[in-house]
Amino acid sequence: MEQKLSYTVAVFGFTSTENVVLNSIFGLSARRVPMYTRLVPGHTELADLYLVDLDSAGRFEEFQATVGVGKRPVILVGTDTRGLHLPLLGRPLQWGRMLAAFDQALEPLRGSSASHVTQPAVPPAALQEPKPAVSALTQHKWALVVDDSATLREFMRAKLAPFKINVDFAESGEEAIGMTAKHNYSCVFLDVVMPGMDGYQVCRLIKQRKNINKTAVVMLTSKDSQFNRIRGTMVGCDAYLTKPVNEDKLLETIAKYLTE
Repeated sequence: MEQKLSYTVAVFGFTSTENVVLNSIFGLSARRVPMYTRLVPGHTELADLYLVDLDSAGRFEEFQATVGVGKRPVILVGTDTRGLHLPLLGRPLQWGRMLAAFDQALEPLRGSSASHVTQPAVPPAALQEPKPAVSALTQHKWALVVDDSATLREFMRAKLAPFKINVDFAESGEEAIGMTAKHNYSCVFLDVVMPGMDGYQVCRLIKQRKNINKTAVVMLTSKDSQFNRIRGTMVGCDAYLTKPVNEDKLLETIAKYLTE
């Protein structure tokens, strides 16, 4: 039988800041397969997966009383598993590691035996936000990566592809200007130091075009100084990523500028 494209996750605990990060992770996952949707409190017995904060007083006990260990996959977050033989993630919450843990925990359900498991129906009111239709998973966003390094271009291709993001590439600022004149990209990842026009010049020209003023420009730089950030702000750049690009920072950027 056809494998499931989406799974539900019940969350126990976490600070308000961490819950903002978690909601962004769930939003980001809507652009990949499988996707994960968070359940609202009160419907936790319907989840495919449980995420439990061991450091939040009383939340593990609440989880045990509501669901119990052993019924569905569980991922713990904290400093100690309390003797439980369950996957444990540390803090701070990391986007890439969290999604990888979700995938690994649910791998058995995606096997051939999953078709024989009866899943409880999840009412719409149980979901924190409506699940995107299957067709929405195939709707591509467009990004432009501007860098003269083939290694960096291939890295960006590999990291953007799982999220249904189409990617164009340019090796110079002049080439990028021509491409942005023909196509309205959701996000441009722009190297600062390039032959010919530098990233600051390219960013200024992109932001001056009224027809593409919604394009986010993310500067890629190996020089993360305050001076460089001020220069970037002055020409209108939206964010900075320092080379070598940190995957969690990249996923955060994707969630901010390349999701619905």
